[in-house]
Order: sequence, then structure tokens, then C-alpha cells
Amino acid sequence: MKDNIFKSKLDKSTDFTFDEKVTKVFDDMVVRSVPFYLEAQRMIAELTKDYAKPNTNVYDLGCSTGTTFLNLDMVLDPAIGFVGIDSSAEMLAQCKSNLISSGIQRKFDLIEADLNTGIHIDNASVVVLCLTLQFVRPPKRTKLLQAVYEQLNPGGCVILFEKVLGESQEFNRQFIKYYYDYKRRNNYNEMEIAQKREALENVLIPYKPSENIETLEEIGFQSVETFFKWYNFSGFVALK
Repeated sequence: MKDNIFKSKLDKSTDFTFDEKVTKVFDDMVVRSVPFYLEAQRMIAELTKDYAKPNTNVYDLGCSTGTTFLNLDMVLDPAIGFVGIDSSAEMLAQCKSNLISSGIQRKFDLIEADLNTGIHIDNASVVVLCLTLQFVRPPKRTKLLQAVYEQLNPGGCVILFEKVLGESQEFNRQFIKYYYDYKRRNNYNEMEIAQKREALENVLIPYKPSENIETLEEIGFQSVETFFKWYNFSGFVALK
């Protein structure tokens, strides 16, 4: 379904939530709102294929409608299990439906949980957070990544894909301008852009790329690299 959530004037400002209304249009929303989203997903699958080990699990924290799993299912050993965690029951229901309708044969488990309250990971060789960490409350982010690191298998890999801030105020302003131009090219009008920006203001809090890299390194990851960059979106890969 096409994303028209913010096309009409809302009665009052409310924070963005991954409810049933958003779930129905999420796939259209993310492709039209995130530059090179499908290419980033392809790159995530490529990286995961190199680090996911047979008889281990790949975790997707904030699995939404299951796009990452659908891509991974085509390239990973069938002995690798999938575990998806999301705080939205509506997203998990759609994810389950999408995985089943795709004919997935491997073992998978979907868990409803709030990443702000902690995480349990079992036998994971890869953990993916695609447009997820940005929604975790800032005081909880380092603790979440620390928990992932401690429970990740030796030699395991964490893949982050995030909306980010520019390293300087000048470039950050420019990048935001270019980003809104991108949304206009994808047929979002000024009201939609403004209302979604307001709805996300207290919910999506991006960090600078250097802050994400520094956090991963301080936690203990041995090698951290940027694998994607488009103005105010970045991808990071970290090895334990």
C-alpha cells in the first residue's frame, strides 16, 4: 500500500509509532524515505553471507516486515536460523506472514520485545540493526550494543544501518536539505515532509558517524568500518 499517512492535515502532533497504520504502508514508506534502501539491504545480505556460520543464528533487531530476512534467506546456508525481535506486534505479524508466504523453510523465531529494556541473544554469528538503533533511547544505546557484544559468538559480526548527523553543523544543514529534496523526488509533498519530521522529532534521534564508530570501538569490537554513506545515512560493520 502507498504511504499517505501524512498527506492530510493531522488534528494534533503525535509521536511516530510502528502501529497497524504504519505497518500496512511500511515497505513503500521506507523505499521512498531512505536513499538506496534496497542497495543497502543487498549489501547487508552480502556482508552477512561472509560472517554467518552454519548451525548459528542471525538476529535482526527491529525486524519490521521481514525484508532483511527475505533477502538473507536467498543467500544463506539453510542450517542458519533467523531470530527477529521487534517491539511492534503489528510488525511481527506482518513479518511472519511475509516469511510464510515466501515459502521459507529454515527455522525462524519472532519475539516481541523492547530493545530499551535489554536483549537476550543465543548462538548468534551476525546481528543486524537496520534503521533500529536510531529509535533506541540514547541512554540505552551503549548498554544495548554492549549486551550484543557480550553475547555474540567469537568472530561474530554486527551490522548497523542508520540515519546520522553531519559531523559539522554546516554540512548537517546541507545534508538535511538534500534529503528533503530526495523525498520530494519521491512524491512526498511539503505537508507530508513537515508532519513526519514533527512526528519523528522525539522518537528518532540520530548520532554522528564518528559517535557510532567510537561507541563500537569502546565496547570492544576489534574492527569497525563504514560500508555505506549517503549524506545523512550510514552503514557500519563491526567484528568481535
